Amino acid sequence: MVDEDKSLNFIEHIIEEDLSNGYGPEQLRFRFPPEPNGYLHVGHASSICLNFGLGERYNAPVNLRFDDTNPEKEEKAFVDAIKRDVAWLGFTWAEERYASDYFQQLYDWAVHLIKAGKAYVDSQSSEEMAEQKGTPTEPGTPSPYRERSVAESLTLFEGMKNGDFDEGVHVLRAKIDMESPNMLMRDPILYRVLKKAHHRTNTDWCIYPMYDWAHGQGDYIEQVSHSLCTLEFLPHRELYDWCLDQLVSSEKLRPKQREFARRNLSHTVVSKRKLLKLVEDGVVSGWDDPRMPTISGLRRRGYTPESIRNFAETIGIAKRENLIDVSLLEFHARDHLNKIAPRVMAVLNPLKLVITNYPEGKEEWLEAENNPEDESAGTRKVPFSRELYIEQEDFKEEANRKFFRLKLGGEVRLKNGYIIKAESCTKDSNGNVIEVQCTYDPKSKSGSGTEESLRKVKGTLHWVSIPHAIEAEVRIYDRLFSDENPDGHRDHDFMEFLNRDSLTTVKGYLEPSLKEALPRQRFQFQRLGYFNVDDDTTKEKLVFNRTVPLRDTWAKLQEQK
Repeated sequence: MVDEDKSLNFIEHIIEEDLSNGYGPEQLRFRFPPEPNGYLHVGHASSICLNFGLGERYNAPVNLRFDDTNPEKEEKAFVDAIKRDVAWLGFTWAEERYASDYFQQLYDWAVHLIKAGKAYVDSQSSEEMAEQKGTPTEPGTPSPYRERSVAESLTLFEGMKNGDFDEGVHVLRAKIDMESPNMLMRDPILYRVLKKAHHRTNTDWCIYPMYDWAHGQGDYIEQVSHSLCTLEFLPHRELYDWCLDQLVSSEKLRPKQREFARRNLSHTVVSKRKLLKLVEDGVVSGWDDPRMPTISGLRRRGYTPESIRNFAETIGIAKRENLIDVSLLEFHARDHLNKIAPRVMAVLNPLKLVITNYPEGKEEWLEAENNPEDESAGTRKVPFSRELYIEQEDFKEEANRKFFRLKLGGEVRLKNGYIIKAESCTKDSNGNVIEVQCTYDPKSKSGSGTEESLRKVKGTLHWVSIPHAIEAEVRIYDRLFSDENPDGHRDHDFMEFLNRDSLTTVKGYLEPSLKEALPRQRFQFQRLGYFNVDDDTTKEKLVFNRTVPLRDTWAKLQEQK
């Protein structure tokens, strides 16, 4: 049992009640059952964290089971991507299973249903069946094939399996109740013919079970105790239980389905169909584009597994759907990266600064702290010279008292370096400042212990030495959609809300310690945000992605509009 001092979510309450009512702890088993028809997204992360979290909490096994019953949309590449994502989040599954492992057993059970008079082969078109299904307020009407003989249904079903019929000619339907208020119970389809090669079984099968026939039975075979689904599967629970009713043995554990609310993330979409459209239309570079809400996209952008897990724990499990602000996810990214990311200096919008009284040709290497949050992170050497880059926005000719950066006649400290004073500036023909001339106090070096070094100035700027700077492509990512709920407008297509400024690419100038940085390494560019090395990086070209800025600036920008 879990620690009683910890507040329980409603799923844990269900499990605790089951343990109190006769379940043995050894009977607990969970599963995460993705369909391999796309990449996992942040919504799946909540489900992964829920199921595997319960496994850790109750010391119970958790299976990774692929719901691979539709060969038209499923691929081994998606299987591999899903396994990679779950492992990256830090979870280990007890067994790797596939619905396709059970195709023969599911077929045999379907034959059992036909023999028991609980299923029949229907030879109508999909349009005819849809019409007969009725409406939520009107009962359906029985198929003319509903009373087809057991022998004929068995013969036709075997013919379907053997490939004797084209797609759409016959289906196998459960015989339940055409007047049920639950539309899903009105003789649902259990099997259809699909003459497509399967990623595991190739062409061994040309009939495939529907989700509702495969899912509960898979849970039963694996002896999953609690089958946890999102809320859209609540109407399916009745059918889930009906299917189990036909098969379960009193000697084996009967799985129970329970539902929790899907957590939607603001400023994005999580529908696989819509994510696929973004990929196919070239709006993004692929499933792992850092703007995508996929786990692979978040990983490429620089998010840590810990930040996603912490996010999932914070939003928790609920019974009602709601929209979670993406800023909460960004908060958890900042919170974790602040603890682990080495600090470095980079300039993304450069302005040349010349220290006129610093000797020409001189260079020195200054001591810089790698991470003030981690004492074991140590220090590094950063080169300093007469000519530096600072950020354009860090200098103004004139400014009010609230501007704590560099202005003419004003002083600032250069990070890890000296106090400088702006004396003059040079402009181009359009009046834009292209160079600032400064003087420095040679005795004010940070950490030197001199009286001058202890002098307080209000502003501190980051910088890079021009002769030593390395260049990099820096990709500034922002939210993919400008609307917080692009999927929530009946009269507008979600594509109308694309943020055209979701990606900006700039040339960055970085301190030389980053020359050997490797893909997936994460850093804090001081005063700018958290960045990681992109997979596109080569020996000849460094590419960085901005994970998140240092502060949530989005809300402020929206207020100004």
